[in-house]
Amino acid sequence: MKYSPVKILIVIFSLFLAGIITIATADTQYPNLANKKELIIKRGYTKEALTCIECHAKKMPGTVEAWKTSSMSHAGVSCYDCHVVEKISPMAVQCEGMKGTNTYISPMVSSKTCSRCHPLEVEQFLKSGHAKLASKAVMDISKTGGKLIKLQYHYEGAGFMDKPDLKLDGFTPKGMPAYNRAARASGCQMCHGTKVEMGPDNKPINETWPGGVGTRYPDGSVGTCSVCHTRHKFSIAEARKPEACAACHLGPDHPDIEIFYESKHGQQYLAHGDDWKFDSAPDTWEPGDYTAPTCATCHMSGIGELSTTHNINERLKWDLMHKKSVIRSGERGDGEKGVKLMVKVCANCHGSTHIQTQRATLDNSVALYNKYWEGAVKMKKELKEKGLLKKDPWRDGFQELEYYLWHHTGRRARQGSAMNAPDYAHWHGFFQVFQVYLDMEDIYNYRIKNNKIEELSTVMSSAPY
Repeated sequence: MKYSPVKILIVIFSLFLAGIITIATADTQYPNLANKKELIIKRGYTKEALTCIECHAKKMPGTVEAWKTSSMSHAGVSCYDCHVVEKISPMAVQCEGMKGTNTYISPMVSSKTCSRCHPLEVEQFLKSGHAKLASKAVMDISKTGGKLIKLQYHYEGAGFMDKPDLKLDGFTPKGMPAYNRAARASGCQMCHGTKVEMGPDNKPINETWPGGVGTRYPDGSVGTCSVCHTRHKFSIAEARKPEACAACHLGPDHPDIEIFYESKHGQQYLAHGDDWKFDSAPDTWEPGDYTAPTCATCHMSGIGELSTTHNINERLKWDLMHKKSVIRSGERGDGEKGVKLMVKVCANCHGSTHIQTQRATLDNSVALYNKYWEGAVKMKKELKEKGLLKKDPWRDGFQELEYYLWHHTGRRARQGSAMNAPDYAHWHGFFQVFQVYLDMEDIYNYRIKNNKIEELSTVMSSAPY
């Protein structure tokens, strides 16, 4: 393991700022830690913290047992430290054991709380696709034109069965008697996050909590660290295993865990992962602790000359998620810099020839997918100009196929290529990309030739794609 003097001093200083370590010296006018004569570690909990622990140990023993085995408890961080809020907080409530006291808590703990002890990690996280960008995908009406909100409530929530038209006011459907929030609450927001709505008692309402990694809280904070570091153990080992990422990165539209398992990296993990060391300190988890990378190794962990980062955009070149792949820029990262960093990751285990071949394969896959997408856009533009598209894209066979071209088959092709999963790059990827494109072409040709939209859609929903 590599424990440099600088990293040791950083750890000590972080503990000092958190109040876990106090510094005693006869002469305090010199701030240089190297000149300090004595370090005193104080253990124990305040009366308020012990009250919380005692009560919850009786009522929620599983939670307390998980916390007891965590690094948090060993460092003297208790329930009180993470859950206590000021009385004026929009999330402030009092549980039964606190009635009549001046202690207020919130069951919701955001990245803002974690930043008290982990400021650098949270700063990196807030710049990543796991923060505002994650929830933006399902919340930003101005970006999506309300299409995803309409999908979640009007269609998936069965609102269309009672009211054909849906009017939106902010994030809340208005004037709908019977829509159901279940599809959004149990699905979309559990990965992407949502905007927490609060009732008059400062408790969340309308199934807007809990939520995923990009959740936006009433106090203005963003992000849920416990999505990866599951409460209340907050295990670094758990976050390093691919199963942590698999909670969200799976399924027909981004089967990253399935892709990983098919790859040689995944095969190594499945065969030998039980023998790997996952609990090394940050920036000391290096090849030798493992013989092949997990998701965290490539995208986040300190390896070789690279330091740990919680900004998962930093080492990426291409945007492989959106309708057309472009080199990342702006809030989505710096793709030109990202590819150089990822190459440094790969160089810990692979030679330059292997790395260059892999990068070229991905670049070619992006170019191939983009060619299909540009062809689809050209057809759609002409259909729109001639009035041959339905206003509702979810009832239009051509537009439904366009959605699957990028959101399902196109993503699988690009990501399968990026992470060495041939079945997802080919059979679930480009093979289906060209099939979907040909079906779109047939619909396009019919409409142009007959100057009308087919009466019944020939598209078999999402099943084949």
